[in-house]
Amino acid sequence: MLRIEGSSCRLCDGLTRRDWLQVGGLAAFGLSLPQLLARPSPAQASGGDRSFGQANACILIFLMGGPPQHETWDPKPEAPAEIRGELRAISTTVPGLQVGELMPQLAQRAHLCAVLRAMSTNDNAHSASGYWMLTGYPHQPMNQESAKPGPPNNWPCVGAVVRKFLGDRHGLPAAVTLPERIINNPNIPWPGQDAGFLGRSADPWLLVCDPSAANFQIPELSLPPELPPLRLQQRVGLLQQVNQHLDGVERTGMLAQYDHVTQKAFDLLRGTAARRAFDFEQEPPSVRARYGPHKFGQSLLLARRLIEAGVRLVQVNWPREPNDTSSNAPVWDTHAKNTERLKTALMPPMDQACSALLDDLQSRGLLDETLVVWMGEFGRTPKINRQAGRDHWGHVFSVALAGGGVRGGVVYGSSDRIGAYPKEGRVQPQDLTATIFHCLGLDPHSEFRDAQGRTFAISRGQVIRPILL
Repeated sequence: MLRIEGSSCRLCDGLTRRDWLQVGGLAAFGLSLPQLLARPSPAQASGGDRSFGQANACILIFLMGGPPQHETWDPKPEAPAEIRGELRAISTTVPGLQVGELMPQLAQRAHLCAVLRAMSTNDNAHSASGYWMLTGYPHQPMNQESAKPGPPNNWPCVGAVVRKFLGDRHGLPAAVTLPERIINNPNIPWPGQDAGFLGRSADPWLLVCDPSAANFQIPELSLPPELPPLRLQQRVGLLQQVNQHLDGVERTGMLAQYDHVTQKAFDLLRGTAARRAFDFEQEPPSVRARYGPHKFGQSLLLARRLIEAGVRLVQVNWPREPNDTSSNAPVWDTHAKNTERLKTALMPPMDQACSALLDDLQSRGLLDETLVVWMGEFGRTPKINRQAGRDHWGHVFSVALAGGGVRGGVVYGSSDRIGAYPKEGRVQPQDLTATIFHCLGLDPHSEFRDAQGRTFAISRGQVIRPILL
């Protein structure tokens, strides 16, 4: 996974070709890329209905920490004060649909969205419920916090499946995650963020970066001033000499594969597609300003640029912004001062950036072919706690979708009168992943094999057809 060093957000809780590259100093100008590039695999999908394959790409917005359903897509204005909270509900462009008052811009774009109000995992642990949401497979065991990646929780994330089946194109990977990895304390990355048993070649690229920084660029995709193109060619010759040496040794399948991906890395450095995607100087200042000056907003703008360049799926994780100094309620994990956190650090940038993304995609004619998914690992408790916060709640929460293949202005499912449990239309994460695959043109029943030769369907869920075209 491509890693550009930066801070990550914390929640409450034999001989390889790479060795030769490091010895030769090639990684210094971006040739750490080969380990990140995968062999393309053919799509295994077919279908006939209107929504199947409508999306050419997907932007998956993951609000890590767990956004509250009561203050976003499922307010309960008639519930007691300790349930409804301090914020009121407001009307939207969809008759009868109300959202939280801190979403005024998304409220004006609700006619573009399909809202799932009865998503459920029954899992109250960040990493365990998050694993299920990111992969479509429940964690073993459930409700285990700070779970580490690896067997038995080794199912590939949605991006990895997309990369495996749809393949890379235009010199860029099919799946990218940015601007940082999701972790729990103490620096334990969640399972479900990589290719799992599919192998490293299907990993989404991980871009740890700050697109809101001045003069933003990706060092791995830029040649340093001291390395002109002629010297790049000399380094290519050096690599060929290394290869000739290895040819005198018994070659393994791993090394043979590495030849292929190393060449793709060189091609990427020689080409311009990736560098154009990351060149924010091409964006009008007014567009950048519309997304907001924060890391989250500029990450969504980068996601739009990446899908225009050919990336199939971009997952944008909610980052820890510089002004977010909360220690007991980081990111969307609002155990304390829920209303204050929502008003100051969370909802304004989210509402601004997400509405900007929808507008931008629509104005460019891309919304009909780009699926946008708004989600987190779970919701928050119906009752406000003694610290004026809401705690973990996986029994019912909300997800919203828009764009490629989705019918706008619909609500599917409902929670009970206090937003505690599903009332009707309950869906689970595997249904969401099946729907994402379907919209991208992948039959959810498509199969692949693990390292032991066992056959699995890419999803065990049911496509949520009431929200589709």
